[in-house]
Amino acid sequence: MHEATELGESHGADALSLRVSLTISILAVAMAGVTLLGHRAHTEELMMQQRASDQWAFYQAKNIRRHQDEAFANLLNTLQAADGVRARTAAEKYSAEAERYDQDKEEISAEARNLEKERDRERRRGDRFDAGEGLLEVSIVLASVTLLTRRRVFWLAGTAVGALGVAASASAWLVH
Repeated sequence: MHEATELGESHGADALSLRVSLTISILAVAMAGVTLLGHRAHTEELMMQQRASDQWAFYQAKNIRRHQDEAFANLLNTLQAADGVRARTAAEKYSAEAERYDQDKEEISAEARNLEKERDRERRRGDRFDAGEGLLEVSIVLASVTLLTRRRVFWLAGTAVGALGVAASASAWLVH
């Protein structure tokens, strides 16, 4: 009779170990996926930042050209030129170019601001993936404690925290 009890307890412990091990494996796979998505979101954030910085550099280049053309136009309008008609024509050309650069700047700055909004969205998404990853890591540790203590409460807690981690990660898709 004593042997049957030991076998029954052993069988129950093996079944628990099997369920816990399977849960840990599933949580680990989920964590790997969430980690990958988090890295991708942060990489996209960095790329958006670079593109926004490029746009702002382009904006600054247009602004410098606009100032140069305005300065040339002003200089030509104030100098006594040997050929006044050519000087006025050149001044008008530089003034027109300065206006064109001024209009270009508005489009460029709007594009830069849009890229910054995309960057911020990717940052928020990445942060949610990071939170989910942290929760999944904790869930794996909690579930692992079950294998050491044979207490189901750690397995249940690990599963619950894992579900929270998956939910936190899934919420990244709701970020707009």
